[in-house]
Amino acid sequence: MANPTSSSFAYQWTYDVFLSFRGEDTRTGFIGNLFNALRQKGIHTFMDDQELRKGEEITPSLSNAIQESRIAIVIFSENYASSTFCLQELVQIMECLNHKGKLVWPVFYKVDPSDVRHQKGSYAEALAKHETRISDKDKLKAWRSVFEAAANLSGWHFKEGRYEYEFIEKIIQEVSKRINRSPLYIANYPVGIESRVQKVKSLLDVKSNNAVHMVGIYGIGGIGKTTLACAVYNFIADQFEDLCFLANISKKSVEHDLVHLQETLLCDLVGEKHINLGNVRKGIPIIKSRLCKKKILLILDDVDKLMQLEVLAGGLDWFGSGSRIIITTRNRHLLHSHGVKRTYEVEGLNHEEALELFSWNAFRSKQVNPGYLYISKRVIQHSNGLPLSLEIIGSDLYGKTELEWKSALDTYERIPHEDIQKILKVSYDGLKEFEKEIFLDIACFFKGYTVSYVINMLYSGRGYAPDYAIQVLIDKCLIKIDQCYVKMHDLIKDMGREIVRLESPSKPGERSRLWLSKEILRVFKENKGSDKTEIIMLHLVKDKEVQWNVSALEKMENLKILVVENARFSRGPSALPKSLRVLKWCAYPESSLPADFDPKKLVILDLPTSSFTFNNQLNMKFKSLMELNLSGCKLLKEIPDMSGTPNLKKLYLDHCRNLVQVHDSVGFLDKLEFLTMDNCTSLKILPRDMNLTSLKLMYLSNCTSLASLPEILGKMKNMWELNWSGSGISCLPFSIGNLVVFLCAK
Repeated sequence: MANPTSSSFAYQWTYDVFLSFRGEDTRTGFIGNLFNALRQKGIHTFMDDQELRKGEEITPSLSNAIQESRIAIVIFSENYASSTFCLQELVQIMECLNHKGKLVWPVFYKVDPSDVRHQKGSYAEALAKHETRISDKDKLKAWRSVFEAAANLSGWHFKEGRYEYEFIEKIIQEVSKRINRSPLYIANYPVGIESRVQKVKSLLDVKSNNAVHMVGIYGIGGIGKTTLACAVYNFIADQFEDLCFLANISKKSVEHDLVHLQETLLCDLVGEKHINLGNVRKGIPIIKSRLCKKKILLILDDVDKLMQLEVLAGGLDWFGSGSRIIITTRNRHLLHSHGVKRTYEVEGLNHEEALELFSWNAFRSKQVNPGYLYISKRVIQHSNGLPLSLEIIGSDLYGKTELEWKSALDTYERIPHEDIQKILKVSYDGLKEFEKEIFLDIACFFKGYTVSYVINMLYSGRGYAPDYAIQVLIDKCLIKIDQCYVKMHDLIKDMGREIVRLESPSKPGERSRLWLSKEILRVFKENKGSDKTEIIMLHLVKDKEVQWNVSALEKMENLKILVVENARFSRGPSALPKSLRVLKWCAYPESSLPADFDPKKLVILDLPTSSFTFNNQLNMKFKSLMELNLSGCKLLKEIPDMSGTPNLKKLYLDHCRNLVQVHDSVGFLDKLEFLTMDNCTSLKILPRDMNLTSLKLMYLSNCTSLASLPEILGKMKNMWELNWSGSGISCLPFSIGNLVVFLCAK
């Protein structure tokens, strides 16, 4: 079956480069050397090797090669214009430039570009000869037009006296740079995208290099703004020196602040990989000074605040001539406030497009099954042109009988058209109970995280593997996995969060999940928690002091996951629920956990940069604990007896600068896989013996006070990295040979 991704915005090129040239001028010299150099670099190049071309018409195979080549390099030599075949070839190449997004580079080989542009010298003579024997004035006009258009493109000029190999090397470098760019993922079935790409492309005016343009793409959630921006990016990317796609700005500006986004922008556009700007006011002039001479393409995706635009793309004068900035947002007024005059509102799919998109999802075909046509039109009516709704409902009905379709659509029709929340909830209602739990967890907390992180958190917090449920959610189009990250459309996320909100609309403390900082802080301060709450994740924008009731967690008898970041609590909790399985609390304010806390269910204990010291907990009795992170705990001086943590797999102690001693029991944790103690500058005493058969890596870099390694008992076959670079270790124990495979960094 045909797939709509074959359209030009997602064009799959057969050749990287097409060479257009006058054979008698350059075939055995420059062209031969250029072709050979391209081939040696693995660049798939088409070169017509026919010595004599008969007639003026281009053969179908040659025409296909032109259309299916990503880059056309046209070598304008002295006698190029004398060949009517070359002229016809050039016309078709320039037509592809306009319609297929092809990149065309002129090479002026021992001719002046102005001779080509204005048809002077040998080019004037050749065209004069053609005029004497060709009566088709339109054809002659077209030839003159394409000479001017091609000569105005950016290219190379080779003059006498230069080394050809150096000149060719520059071409090779530029070709490699362009073809190595990876296109962005668009959609499985990008129906209706191409016409919308053309509308945005007309606003961008990519052909003009005399100005900088900002274009805003706006519309409701789920209408396809980001999808359209990705398609436009793929279509025009080759026209720019450097590219940057900043995705999910509204989310990332909260999680990482705007300085991080400025640093990412500079990394992508000028290669500044380790820049540390410090603050946005410092970043603004740096971005402007580094980019004001570069022709770049910048996509700012999902902008929701004016400040984001002001610090990432403050003005047109920030960027070099020919640059284009594309902004996607739900807020049209935001674009107006920033002075963006060229805007495009993403249109819903028309009836034909909606029917095709639905058909691809419901039948895996462009055409609707005739027996389902009437009932399919019912779906189109209720989806009202929203691509996300068509995808979800179509996938949900795929493979079902007509009777099942009618039953499902009877349900859909009871949901008001304007209420997108309820339309999306139909897919949620079809999930099994444990699948619903995983979906709501992802919707409330884990969108945008890596799959491995989500699986680890849900497995640790829920107590069962979420892999199957995640695959069900993928199958039902509720989430997507893109480059190892869990993706979820904003409307689907909002749908899940609304389900949780409706558990108790006016009392947040009686909901199953809490993620909004204002609601969490209110519950903490007023001690309004309940046994309904299972997960709390508090992420404040900046390190903020929190006033709270230390007894706020006592009522939460079913709390399984508690995460606290960027918050300063003057006191820790007076009690923790026994149900707790994951505790991640950055800057935990106490030296120990509450005295009456029973940690038997705790799987992850993550207390970085905290005041934790094991005070009153010198003998750890955490039988379920698999991960312990105490990195950056400056008051921590010793790791006590850990024999009570038999299932521990990960122990992170990096940057504990006052840590002196690690208890001998750590050397016999037979499930331990990761042990890291980088930059523990006071560390002197490790376990005397080590028999960690599961250990995979051990980091001791910059442990300057550490003089020796433990004795290695038995064969540690799983070890693949041991790093003690910058430490005080001067000699290795004889038993180091028991490390069957290891990397020693010194």
